[in-house]
Amino acid sequence: MKVAIIFGSKSDTEKMKGAANALKEFNIEYKAYILSAHRVPEKLMETIEKVEEGGCECIIAGAGLAAHLPGVIASHTVLPVIGVPINAAVNGMDSLLSIVQMPKSIPVATVGINNSYNAGMLAVQILSLKYPEIKNKLKEYRKNMKEKFIKENEEGVEF
Repeated sequence: MKVAIIFGSKSDTEKMKGAANALKEFNIEYKAYILSAHRVPEKLMETIEKVEEGGCECIIAGAGLAAHLPGVIASHTVLPVIGVPINAAVNGMDSLLSIVQMPKSIPVATVGINNSYNAGMLAVQILSLKYPEIKNKLKEYRKNMKEKFIKENEEGVEF
């Protein structure tokens, strides 16, 4: 497993599927866990240790409300952690600010509210630094994305 996806509540499952979908597009092995920094902190620590020992290279963590999960994970590992703020209250701004405003020396990369797909894509980019096959797939993906965009929009837009 190269990536762990961790989120704090079963109700976040749909919002976090985008990360898995992005990783699947690049055939990147992942495993997803529902763990809470507040409700099961011991199990979270045990899982972080387990995924590190298993060769995990990046962690995607989704959280709403207090949104401590990504920061707590980052405080217990040197693996890159990508935070996904989940819209649970205050239009997700509380989650966004909680995740993005980490203390000095314990960073969490943060994507847009409910944008777990971009978290998956950021994990792809991180892994592409080490794995040439992922880098090549990513370059091809971007090339195809540009070509598709141009083709779909070259005739202009009618209102």
